Amino acid sequence: MECKCFVCGTQSKDRVYLECYHEGEKKMVCVRCLPPLIHGAH
Repeated sequence: MECKCFVCGTQSKDRVYLECYHEGEKKMVCVRCLPPLIHGAH
């Protein structure tokens, strides 16, 4: 399965990805991009 983060676009096999729903669509997000999504961009 090919994973691609919808935030940063990375497809690195060294990162962990999680499934999420954004704007009603199922997407993948890497764990590096997850904190800003949870806490908002500062």
